[in-house]
Amino acid sequence: MNPNLIRRKRILRAQAFLIHSAALFPAILLLADGLLGNLSVNPIQQAVQRTGRIAISLLVATLTVRPLAQIGRWQALLAQRRTLGLYTFGYALLHAILFLVVDYRLALSLILREFIEKPYLWFGVGAFAILLPLAITSFRYWMRKLGKNWKRLHRLLYLAAIFAVLHYGWAVKGDFLTLRGEVLRPWLYALSVAFLLAWRLWTTLLQRRQKLRRSAS
Repeated sequence: MNPNLIRRKRILRAQAFLIHSAALFPAILLLADGLLGNLSVNPIQQAVQRTGRIAISLLVATLTVRPLAQIGRWQALLAQRRTLGLYTFGYALLHAILFLVVDYRLALSLILREFIEKPYLWFGVGAFAILLPLAITSFRYWMRKLGKNWKRLHRLLYLAAIFAVLHYGWAVKGDFLTLRGEVLRPWLYALSVAFLLAWRLWTTLLQRRQKLRRSAS
């Protein structure tokens, strides 16, 4: 067998192991804290908050893969985007289940009141509504079936990230604009997403210019 192919397979396996381990560790830690009674006096609320933060972190990590691959010429890393994206959706789904089913027990009147009193919840719904079809269509079957529309659809991940940051930033205690309260983490997420979106727009613009130059020549 080709030595380069063997080396590539080993690298992919190592990457997959590290990503699976890193993505599963927060869930294991949360479960351990719950079983050992290390959560706060409101364990369900803390579990909801922690799963939400994990989902946003993984969402940012998913968006970071492309710039890292481009800067470091590490194309093999692109193979892990789907894995990170599916973990992102998994934690977002767990976040929603803990909130709707475990905390509010699907009491529609209480849930509706929460959505009226806390408008930031709608941004969470928006982010989840985007992540759901992206998770479903992340497999090769849908890549072949959708063709060029697959890439267009999955660009909505940036919009999901914006909604997720707004959802989280609005939910924390503090003033997001005057930097008072627990706003450091939301700002880090916001700046990260802004940078990644700017990077994507810039690289896309450069690629289009190169294509125009080639067609002109």
